[in-house]
Amino acid sequence: MQDNKQRINIELSDEQSEGTYANGVGISHTPSEFILDFMRFLPGAKKAKVFARIIMTPQNAFIVKQALEENLKKYEEKFGKIKIFGKPTKEIGFK
Repeated sequence: MQDNKQRINIELSDEQSEGTYANGVGISHTPSEFILDFMRFLPGAKKAKVFARIIMTPQNAFIVKQALEENLKKYEEKFGKIKIFGKPTKEIGFK
């Protein structure tokens, strides 16, 4: 069977390869796009700072959701169930 998947080379600069830490994400949307603001909450702080804003189509947001679900499942199969401490909340970050 032949693999018809196209291979894409991904370019990653030295600065980007260091990554940006985020412990929160704000999500908003319009009819044509999803906006994800990745931010850091610091304990005791009254505000969070956005370090990256990603804008994508609803279709791409759905594909990202599916990829996250698949990878979270693989992670838990390898390392065990992810534990969420404290009261469940839709917010991400420190309270």
